[in-house]
Amino acid sequence: MIDLQNMDQNQLKMLIDNCLKNNRKSQELIFRTFYNKMMSVCRRYTADDDQAKDIVQDGFIKVFKNLEKFNYQGSFEGWIRRIMVNTAIDFTRKKKSSQESASEQKPIEEYSDIAVEEDDEIPEEYALNVNDIQRGMSDLSNAYRNVFNLYVFENYSHQEIADELNISVGTSKSNLAKARSNLKKILLKELKKRDGK
Repeated sequence: MIDLQNMDQNQLKMLIDNCLKNNRKSQELIFRTFYNKMMSVCRRYTADDDQAKDIVQDGFIKVFKNLEKFNYQGSFEGWIRRIMVNTAIDFTRKKKSSQESASEQKPIEEYSDIAVEEDDEIPEEYALNVNDIQRGMSDLSNAYRNVFNLYVFENYSHQEIADELNISVGTSKSNLAKARSNLKKILLKELKKRDGK
C-alpha cells in the first residue's frame, strides 16, 4: 500500500486528480488508508458503532465531493479529519430532539455516591485504557461530549467551539467542566464496579 503520509505534493496532487476523475482505485486507497483513524474520531461522538460507521461513510462522501477544495496548505489527513468532525457534529445536531435537554442527560444523581473533587485524579491502581474512556464518554450527553471532544481531542479554543456549536463561550467552558466532572464520576463508578469495590 502506498504511504500517503510520505507522499510529496506532486504525488498527492496526482492521487487527488485521479479521484476527481472517479478513479475507484485511488478513492479506495484514500478510504482504506484513513478509515480506521476516522472511525476512532467518529466513535467519540456517538455511543453506537453503527452510527459511527454511518458518520464515517457520510464523511467520506463529503471528502470525495469536496476534494477539489483541498488547497495543499495543511496535511491531507488533517483536512479529512476536520470534515469527519463536522459530519459528526452535524449528525448529533440532527439527532438532538426537543426532549434531549431534559431527558438525554443522565442525571448526575446516578453517580452521586462517589464524591469527586475538581482536582481529584483517577487512582493509579485503576489502569485506564482508550476503551474505558470511550465507554465513559458514551454516557455523557451530546452537548457535553461534543464540547469535550472538540476541546480535548481536536484542540479547538472555546471561541471556536462556540462558533461551531452555536453556543456562547461561557456555555462551552461550563459544558467542558461538567463533562470532565461527570466523566471522572462515571469512570470511577465503572472501575470500582469492575474491580468489585
